[in-house]
Amino acid sequence: MGLYELGIIGAGNMAEAIARGVIRAALLRPDQIVAADVAEGRRRLFTEQLGIKAVEANADAARYARSLLLSVKPQHMADALATIGGAMRPDALVISIAAGITTDVIERSLGDGKKSRVVRAMPNTPMLVGEGMTALAPGANATPDDLRRVRRIFESAGAVIEVDESLMDAVTALSGSGPAYFFYLAEQMIAAGEQMGLSPEHARTLVARTAVGAAKMLAESSDAPQDLRRKVTSPGGTTEAAIRHMESNRLADVVQEAVRAAERRGKELRK
Repeated sequence: MGLYELGIIGAGNMAEAIARGVIRAALLRPDQIVAADVAEGRRRLFTEQLGIKAVEANADAARYARSLLLSVKPQHMADALATIGGAMRPDALVISIAAGITTDVIERSLGDGKKSRVVRAMPNTPMLVGEGMTALAPGANATPDDLRRVRRIFESAGAVIEVDESLMDAVTALSGSGPAYFFYLAEQMIAAGEQMGLSPEHARTLVARTAVGAAKMLAESSDAPQDLRRKVTSPGGTTEAAIRHMESNRLADVVQEAVRAAERRGKELRK
């Protein structure tokens, strides 16, 4: 194999979103990317749908890549690092999107006295539609140029911020896991619509378009979320009835406690 600009270790859904983003933005060509995964179905998808060379062994991808994207589950990270440490190029930049695994852990695991350059990233799945949100945190040996390189990758399919690594568990809880919270709310709203007599198709369309519009208003308005909410909530009206029910059932506490539970789980994954 020749030299690749990006090697992907773990060709799952998030890796697919990132690959689609960089290809769509013409940041990289498919022939500049190699992906490794033990699952034949994922290798086939990368090859047949994206035109990316896919291999089974992590070492085969690590050996020929200038940058390595670690896209494996946190509980599989130790095994993945053990397979690539001796194979990767000494000048390779390592990018990790694993929740809870610090850059220090990765640097030490790659071992052999290397001063591995690692940047930690936490993207989310809306990258699949070009609306991702990613936070970046550089490791001890990563350079400003490394950070710029990684920023370009994730900006190809969304927005990017830089944070201190101590805040990455909070980022994971808020935006990494965040799309699932919105999908769960949408799921319940659609179910309520069906209970009130709407067809599943109409209920889904109403909820989806409402979510898109509300998100656009939130992203583009200078108003705080509570101010936007108040503009919809007429005294004595239907919206107020719903909000009062949510407040009486302490929905705010449930949501905030749920996000903190996700943050705690991120910290637990390091142990």
